Amino acid sequence: LVAQLPEPTFRLPREKPPPKPRPPTRWEQFARLKGIRRKKKTSLVWDEQAKEWRRRWGYRRAGGDPSRAWLAEVPAGADPEEDQFARLRREKRERVARNELNRLRNLARAHRAGSAVPAAPLHPTGHQDRDELRRVARVARVSTASLGRFQPRLPKESAEPPSRSGGKKRRFEPLLGNLAAERSRQLELLRDMGSKKPVLDITRAVNKQLRQEEAEAAAANKGKKQSKRGKRGRRQQRPGRSSKKSGARRPKPQQPKTAGGGSGGGRRKK
Repeated sequence: LVAQLPEPTFRLPREKPPPKPRPPTRWEQFARLKGIRRKKKTSLVWDEQAKEWRRRWGYRRAGGDPSRAWLAEVPAGADPEEDQFARLRREKRERVARNELNRLRNLARAHRAGSAVPAAPLHPTGHQDRDELRRVARVARVSTASLGRFQPRLPKESAEPPSRSGGKKRRFEPLLGNLAAERSRQLELLRDMGSKKPVLDITRAVNKQLRQEEAEAAAANKGKKQSKRGKRGRRQQRPGRSSKKSGARRPKPQQPKTAGGGSGGGRRKK
């Protein structure tokens, strides 16, 4: 059965506002300014050397990689002693680095414009540390239709799927459920608040005691070192050298002894 409905006479309003247009990229702005129009090119071209259709760009492209060819032409005006293969490899590395830099700039510009591009760019090349690899794995897992809920887990990965932001998900108790457990938690909280004795945290108390003992031991060792330094005193003066500060004087000549056994300057016996 087929029923032909009449034309609608009432237009329903939108539930949500229309999406905002995507901000133009730097190349789109330049093309609009210069009047450059986009021309569609085929992705496959005929390779005369291999006698087959190959890709225009990328891996196994038509014409092959010039840096891997067995013959390199020396351009006019170049140094004949220069290694042309090394020059081609160097230019390729520079092009790859320049393209990667432009890609990161486009990501940062799109993020500033309010796009949904992640703020932290993911580097596909180079040496990656543990944090970057963990972030890449998290992004790859949640980039599915189910946000990673049905993806296979790694051996040491948590059962809960990671969040997009990478933070820990807060857990809240259900509003309707075990009333006895909620009553016991509230009573315990009120008991702790009403008690005059503070709650003792054993771990914190032990750590505080250990820090205090370490500080006392360090202060005692410092006092011992200072006392040892004070006992040294000034350096002893070398023998045979006179100094005004030392107050050295010449020894006086000894006076002859008298018959009484005393010196001449002593008192006489009566």
